Amino acid sequence: MILRRIRENIDAIFDQDPAARSRLEVVLCYPGFHAVTLHQLSHMLWTHDFYTLARCVSHFSRVWTGIEIHPGATLGRRVFIDHGMGVVVGETTIIGDDVTIYQGVTLGAGAAARMGSATRGTKRHPTLGNGVVVGSGAEIQGDIMVGDNVRIASGSILLKDVPDNSVVVGVPGRVIYRDGQKVKDEVPDIEAEAIKSLKDKVRKLEKQLQSVTACIESLQLSTPVAPVNEEEEAPTSPTSTDPVDVFLHGAGI
Repeated sequence: MILRRIRENIDAIFDQDPAARSRLEVVLCYPGFHAVTLHQLSHMLWTHDFYTLARCVSHFSRVWTGIEIHPGATLGRRVFIDHGMGVVVGETTIIGDDVTIYQGVTLGAGAAARMGSATRGTKRHPTLGNGVVVGSGAEIQGDIMVGDNVRIASGSILLKDVPDNSVVVGVPGRVIYRDGQKVKDEVPDIEAEAIKSLKDKVRKLEKQLQSVTACIESLQLSTPVAPVNEEEEAPTSPTSTDPVDVFLHGAGI
């Protein structure tokens, strides 16, 4: 069974990664494959109560690959950790089948980690469903459930459950698409609102600068110029095609 799962992992990486030129290259040169394979050994030792030996195997894997997977974590089939450097997977994490994780991802305990031994033996880390893709640098914290076929954007910080077939972006992470349909934000994105407010202010200052410049030129030419009405510049609406607004609402995800 272990050999079958190893073969599955090799085939999955070769099929998903366009940079892979051969299965031999996957076996020899992919740290994500090495980390997942060594985790199978460390997890088997962990489930048979060889805790220290299991941690030694996982520590060796961390030193060799740059990927830290606690031996207590449960990984499904065909998990692909692409590049992988800096990935951290906590003890009670559960990862489903066909999950893709990019570099710098943390599947951590969140606030429970600050409670020390009081939470030992409890579920502290996230559960990822099948077909989840976690972008580079994303953090998923706490005992939360991420549904099947969820896409989590790079750099997002996810602190609450996510339903199936969703796209998550931002800090804190919020669902912007569900089942292919755009979702209205239930919680205001303070960062996005601040950026848009600053953008509107810059536009008003540009209008004022144009008005002052035009007045100076009119004095030099003795030609009257109508003042610019600042209120003509309306704030950017959520439905505009302004590139800043489009970016803040998840463009490219």
